[in-house]
Amino acid sequence: MSQDKNEQKKNRYRKIEVRMWGDAKFCNLTKIPPCGQGLWVFLLTGPHTGPIPGLFRSGRAAMAEELDWELEAFDEAFREAFQQGMVIADWKAKVVWVPKAILCNKPESPNVVKSWGAEWDLIPECDLKRDAYETLKASIGALGESYAKAFDEAFGKPNGKPSLKPSGKAIGNQEQEQEQESKPPIPPKGGKEESKEDDGGKRPRKKRDSETLKAFLERCKTDQVKPIPPDDPIFEYCATVRLTEDMLILCWFVFKNRYLDGLKRQKDWRAHFRNAVKGNWFKLWAIGNDGAAFLTTAGQQAQREFDAHRGNGENAA
Repeated sequence: MSQDKNEQKKNRYRKIEVRMWGDAKFCNLTKIPPCGQGLWVFLLTGPHTGPIPGLFRSGRAAMAEELDWELEAFDEAFREAFQQGMVIADWKAKVVWVPKAILCNKPESPNVVKSWGAEWDLIPECDLKRDAYETLKASIGALGESYAKAFDEAFGKPNGKPSLKPSGKAIGNQEQEQEQESKPPIPPKGGKEESKEDDGGKRPRKKRDSETLKAFLERCKTDQVKPIPPDDPIFEYCATVRLTEDMLILCWFVFKNRYLDGLKRQKDWRAHFRNAVKGNWFKLWAIGNDGAAFLTTAGQQAQREFDAHRGNGENAA
């Protein structure tokens, strides 16, 4: 009888392929309008999701771009889910946590739990990550001693350093779309930030005016610098999450096609490009069961277009 109940319980759940979001036919369907339910499906199944159920790194602007929603509309939909206790976010750390996702996505074996360790290290340290740790530890421990041992082996102990408080309020002033360049997870090589002024760092830095991508590229040409220099943090990020350099080059090609002739202005186009890569805005790749990235249908189409333009010197440099 108990076995029949277990089978009935299993039948209540359905698996959804994450690559759906990059499928050409799916992308050609009518877009999901901004709403709480649409956001909930996206939070659980979107391309930003990783192997750890319910815990991932992403920002408001990146997810809004992925859904093709205005940032204000995304904020309102997120606020709905937050008020229901369904999702929590630390937007400054760019960490999102769906507490009950683990209940519907329990690991099939202790080895699966062990495989989560690499992804856990990529989640920025913050109070929300520590909260997620406690919830995951309790849920995994309840599955048995072997699972609890695998969890301790993969996750270790959470960092006890204080961090930013998580926030369910997705307020536009908190992360301007034109200034979404939060600190990357890996600093530039050699890499301290710009030194502060001799007067104790109290003098404000001179703010750079926003500019179009075309103006930025022209300025790079004049200054004889590469738009994406070899020591840019995005290269180390790609190595960490196993995106190939060819994928990065392809993303730069699509990025330029999207913004080069437009009127969109940014204060830091390099940071905007990093966000595009980290958020997989263009749905060019997905992650397989082995953890390696592969091109989606959209990525393959972009690759064919890029190959046709290779003679024109298109690259990520």
